[in-house]
Amino acid sequence: MKFRFAQLCASAAILAASLLSIQPVNLRAQSAPRRIEISAKRFTFSPGEITLKKGEPVVIVLKSEDVAHGLAVKELGVNVKVPKGQTIEIPLTPDKAGDFVAHCASFCGSGHGSMKLTLHVQG
Repeated sequence: MKFRFAQLCASAAILAASLLSIQPVNLRAQSAPRRIEISAKRFTFSPGEITLKKGEPVVIVLKSEDVAHGLAVKELGVNVKVPKGQTIEIPLTPDKAGDFVAHCASFCGSGHGSMKLTLHVQG
């Protein structure tokens, strides 16, 4: 009986030691992607520049303040439109480093061609 009790105690000690040795999970890997809020209003994006990291997922929250707008970044495979007065979420994980110019993807008036957002993607 004493031998069986000793075996149970040893097993419990081994189990406790193995549970305590488990490494904590990397919380950054499980955290939600960074959210970047951008307002679109004739004929600007605010902010006009954002900085991202290659391979790091983000969610761009694009809000149209007045008329329909959009966001197009050919090099990063982004081309979306946001209706007047609405907000959309754009999941993005940049796969290359560099500076990329985003344009409004929905004709919004006479200054449409000058409506740009610069994305700085660090390697």
